Amino acid sequence: MLQTFDERNRELLININGELLHRDRAGISPFDSAVQGGDAVWEGLRLYSGRIFKLHEHLARLRRSAEALAFTEIPDDEEIIEQIRRTVAANKMHDGVHIRLTLTRGVKITSGMDPRLNCSGPILIVLAEHKAPVYARTGLSLITSSIRRPPPEILDPRIHHANLLNSILAKIEANNAGADDALMLDLRGFVAETNATHVFMVKEGAVRTSYVLACPEGITRAAVLEICAANHIPCAEADLTLENVYRADEMFCTGTMGELAAVTKVDGRTIGSGEPGPLTQRLTKLFAERTSAEGVLVV
Repeated sequence: MLQTFDERNRELLININGELLHRDRAGISPFDSAVQGGDAVWEGLRLYSGRIFKLHEHLARLRRSAEALAFTEIPDDEEIIEQIRRTVAANKMHDGVHIRLTLTRGVKITSGMDPRLNCSGPILIVLAEHKAPVYARTGLSLITSSIRRPPPEILDPRIHHANLLNSILAKIEANNAGADDALMLDLRGFVAETNATHVFMVKEGAVRTSYVLACPEGITRAAVLEICAANHIPCAEADLTLENVYRADEMFCTGTMGELAAVTKVDGRTIGSGEPGPLTQRLTKLFAERTSAEGVLVV
């Protein structure tokens, strides 16, 4: 899976602390904490017909992450939403848009990792792109990565931070193996998530997903759990092994950028029939119904 350039994004305007700049002129200081040490938090949002699905849940996670990292002067939700509105309006966007919010600790007076060197407050970046869901609907191929997801005692995954090297190393392994993405395990050997998405499995009509011990609390993941409960589809969290993966009837992954996407092969082994399964297709339809009817109006 390789994303390609969308010509509609050529003249993109990017919002940096309220200033709208052409993509070729937008930038942040080399003294910014995101450059110095990946010291930033972020969220991915998706715009559906003028509405952002689960916007308040995303902003709550952004705030929790920033507070956990002891950011100061965190902008309130109303201010962030206003900057999102300004950005999508300036780019004349309405649908089929992915928005990446990044909140950095801000600019340092000199290079170094000490947060006391940050004296000017956080910087908010709103990057909105024309971007359809990035995964093929025909099914993804995964390989199991040798890179493990760290537990909370090393780095709490509930902090949605911008240091993504753990995921990038796993993605490199997937690229080298000719797979779409990498399946990542925790230090106990149980399935955590992929390098970019949460993982669900289906066995005998029941849906199972990993505990959020070595993976973040996903917004799309939570929406799928809500959909299962509302439609009386058996669903639970569990410790899942590779043996569970290989014997699954269906498998799919979830995320804001890719929505729901079937997984049809793992480590060269065909999952289920090798095609997107009936429950995966049903959940995909139910998710689409929710995103078309719910969300915060920003256009």
